Amino acid sequence: MDVKVKNATSGQSQLGKGPEIKRPSEEEAKEAVRTLIRWAGDDPAREGLLDTPKRVIKAYREFYNGYEACPLDALSRTFDEVGGYDDIVLLRDIEFSSHCEHHMVPFVGKAHVAYLPTNKVVGISKLARVVDIFAKRLQTQETMTAQIAQAIEEKLEPRGAAVFIEAVHMCMSTRGVRKRNVSTLTTQFTGEFKNNTALQVRFMEMVRTPVGGYSF
Repeated sequence: MDVKVKNATSGQSQLGKGPEIKRPSEEEAKEAVRTLIRWAGDDPAREGLLDTPKRVIKAYREFYNGYEACPLDALSRTFDEVGGYDDIVLLRDIEFSSHCEHHMVPFVGKAHVAYLPTNKVVGISKLARVVDIFAKRLQTQETMTAQIAQAIEEKLEPRGAAVFIEAVHMCMSTRGVRKRNVSTLTTQFTGEFKNNTALQVRFMEMVRTPVGGYSF
């Protein structure tokens, strides 16, 4: 099933920077952390917790810095000289960490991203940057998978794109059903990847083949 990436309030694509909102002040954010500490059952005035609000809001800036960046901008610099290359470009094993938008706890894993170029390619580090920008937001894995594919479609105009993400969700392993090391797998295919099963199989084989396992 295709995931459509929309803003619930405006109906606009969420492929750019985060929404325009009025952020609370630093002190308001710290007070919110103190409230949560009290909700957890501890005293925010305890010596070991006195600096926790400051540390938490600093960590939040790092966890969620994807709202400050535009993934489309990361793909804006392309190269037209491809020497006639028109086969799969794949970047695999892109490690990431994100936070579930339902419980605000981490999910961590790897993304594998590929596209079939038309007449332009992008620096491979930019694909990893796109993954990182979307990961550094409150997310669901399904939406993140679709967002990466749509950003590639919009900026590179390839013949097709493929995204495969595998991740472990702490909201499942540390709470609720408490099942450890259960992997969630999501895929999104566009263009020729979507319409050609053989290409999908080849993409998955390239992802799964050990490094050094190809014969050239």
